[in-house]
Amino acid sequence: MRLKHFVLALALAVSALLAGCNAGSSGNSSKDGGKLTIEFMHSSVEQERLAVITKLVKKFENENPTIKVKQVPVEEDSYNTKIVTLANSGKLPAVVEVGADYAKVMNKDQLIDLESVGRVLEKAGKDDFYEGALRLLNTEDGNSYTGVPVSGWVQGIWYNKEALSSKGFDEPESWDEVLTIAEAFTDKANKKFGIALPTVEGGFSEQSFSQFALSNNANVFDGKGEVAFNSKEMEEALEYYKKLSAYTMPGSNDTTEVKDAFMNGTAPMAIYSTYILPSVYAEGLSDKIGYAIPTEKTKAVYGTVSALTITSGLEEEEKEAAEKFTAFMAEPENMTSWVLMSPGGAQPVNKKVTDNSDYRNNEVIKAFGDLSTEIAASFEDIQVFGLVDGKNYLKMGNVTSSGAIPTLVNAITVGNKDVKTQLKQADKAIKDATDK
Repeated sequence: MRLKHFVLALALAVSALLAGCNAGSSGNSSKDGGKLTIEFMHSSVEQERLAVITKLVKKFENENPTIKVKQVPVEEDSYNTKIVTLANSGKLPAVVEVGADYAKVMNKDQLIDLESVGRVLEKAGKDDFYEGALRLLNTEDGNSYTGVPVSGWVQGIWYNKEALSSKGFDEPESWDEVLTIAEAFTDKANKKFGIALPTVEGGFSEQSFSQFALSNNANVFDGKGEVAFNSKEMEEALEYYKKLSAYTMPGSNDTTEVKDAFMNGTAPMAIYSTYILPSVYAEGLSDKIGYAIPTEKTKAVYGTVSALTITSGLEEEEKEAAEKFTAFMAEPENMTSWVLMSPGGAQPVNKKVTDNSDYRNNEVIKAFGDLSTEIAASFEDIQVFGLVDGKNYLKMGNVTSSGAIPTLVNAITVGNKDVKTQLKQADKAIKDATDK
């Protein structure tokens, strides 16, 4: 499971350092032989991915002969720290690839030119992007966007169609149906389980549980940004998750346990991101997999996006060049190339990419047939903790960093502790974390 920009803990740890940065000095550019050079920071350090980015950069430079783009590829593990270092030294690149969560931190510290991003989105055709992908990049006031999405991934319930059919089941469409199927397939004596479910005291459990909670209209905050975790809806979601965990593997299940259980047939259903699809394809199981979304009162898909943002403090000429390059990368043909660096795992965030012939004719995408379009379209149903009425509350990062939610999930599933008691404890921990 590709965990790029997955947890905000590091983001918050370095936020204080970012606050001391001089936003006005952002942007590292130069002129050489009449050409303006701007820098582009991204995390595609693998040789195959770097080759794709290099090809796109050369294409842009051919179309814009007065602009040169210098790449700054940085490993994922040190990516956010590198942003801090460059910002502190006044050398932050003009265009930066960034995850939705970390973009919020950068915006808080005035490192993003929101007006530039807005202009690029309008030029790129904002209506062509899946609404859920854009919601993930909303600012806290809901009036702007922190980046231009170029790809993303979503999470849901993956199921083996043949296995379910063998017991007379179709795609699960509700909580009750998921629970019924999980119970029907569980045979603990023979180490068979109905669903591979995250229960670890870590981020995977938080994002998995969030889908069920949000499908029951339970969120961490209310519309005013006040903590609303200890609610009837949240308690119902926790009780359900606890029941469902009775049909998963024992112990604290993380990404490895969940993926392995599904791939080796131990469980016919699993909660996982789209980064399970390359393995499914490699095993020749593309036509046997289905995708369901946890649904109680509404559909809720967990997901995230990778976006390109334009840093603040650029000179006018640099800003124009950065906007041109970002708009170029947001063209459907070029976004298609970006998504296909990891076909199946990375998903389109723009409907024109979904319709692009190169995307549709990719052998991995073709192997999944109509399911590929169905998965991409699920971006419309994106919901995440801390996103309320189009407002992305930055303090959700404090909640994630506190570990209160996965601690709660682990306690009621692996620890079999009382839901009400643990919910009250988690609510207090969340309030303490957001009061800081």
